[in-house]
Amino acid sequence: MDAALALTAERGLDNWTLRQLAAAVDAYPAVVYHHVGDRDSVVAAVLDRVVGYLRLPPEDRSWPEWFGELLVELRVVLRRYPGTARRMVLFGPSVAAAQRPVDLGMRMLLDAGFAAESVLAFNLLVATACQFVAMEDDRDGTLALRLDNTAEYAGYRDRADLPGLATHGRAMHDLAGNPGLTADYYDRLYDYAVHRCLDGLAERLRVLKTERPELQAAQSGGGPAADSVKFTGPE
Repeated sequence: MDAALALTAERGLDNWTLRQLAAAVDAYPAVVYHHVGDRDSVVAAVLDRVVGYLRLPPEDRSWPEWFGELLVELRVVLRRYPGTARRMVLFGPSVAAAQRPVDLGMRMLLDAGFAAESVLAFNLLVATACQFVAMEDDRDGTLALRLDNTAEYAGYRDRADLPGLATHGRAMHDLAGNPGLTADYYDRLYDYAVHRCLDGLAERLRVLKTERPELQAAQSGGGPAADSVKFTGPE
């Protein structure tokens, strides 16, 4: 498995073969197949190992702080192993690998008062984070195309007849001309996406507590615990 992780870090999850993995461990492909399974089984095991590298935030954080810290850590870990973010958002890790982060994250949301919407809130946050990381992974291999596209948009920066596009063009012009902005663009974009999702969920929680006063009472100790609300979604 260490060899599969090394190949993933070097080439990306989708860019190595079972034969190359076997060569990395000085074995025949049939030996790898016998001990681990087919390539998809190896890929699933790689994702499980990567998820195991996540360091979970302390439980004394508020739910927005906890998820904010978790998703920063998630990006750092997934970016070390290109392709794992796409696999995670499409299929997810095994229950064994995801047990601790899912259990704690869901409890954070249940305790906050999301009740039956906790699953949707959890999936929204994780899926959004993984999609942005997957986008970064994909764009790493298309630098020339991205530069051409940025230059084309920048060419519209003075178009008074298209003020919206001109604003975007000026941003692209500034981005292309400032290596510092370019270097941290995806950091800022990721942080913006994650925190706006958290803002939206905080507003949704406010609405839920307005619609269901018992949730507000539970948070203040005047009613049943929020995690006693049963999830009624599909089994």
